[in-house]
Amino acid sequence: MTATLGWREWASLPELGISSIKMKVDTGARTSCLHAFNLEPFEKDGEEWIRIFMHPRQNDNETVVITEAKIHDQRVVRDSGGHEELRYVIRTELVAGNQSYPIELTLTNRDSMKFRMLLGRQAMLKRFIVDPAASYLLGKHS
Repeated sequence: MTATLGWREWASLPELGISSIKMKVDTGARTSCLHAFNLEPFEKDGEEWIRIFMHPRQNDNETVVITEAKIHDQRVVRDSGGHEELRYVIRTELVAGNQSYPIELTLTNRDSMKFRMLLGRQAMLKRFIVDPAASYLLGKHS
């Protein structure tokens, strides 16, 4: 079943301990992206992991969430300005509305951006359609 998203929505990333995050729905972005102001790669049980330091709420650089995830990949990502950056990629569960499924997230510093997360088109494929005139069709944050 395909649900409709607005251009911005609330979601959660329970495996990362993020109960709510406002995301910009970005059909121009191939991959989804999560804000991280500091990253610390480390080894755990012979595998590569990363410690992620982030501010989960826009306009709030005081609240900090520190979480860890297994590194899935590293990729060169080109931003909307054409700048290329090598980013870590993790896989985690996204909960959006009544849907829950795994997605890939690249990690980058989004302190200067309004939204701490972008939902890219790979994460929306065959799950959502987008109404660019609407917001919060999956429900408002309480």
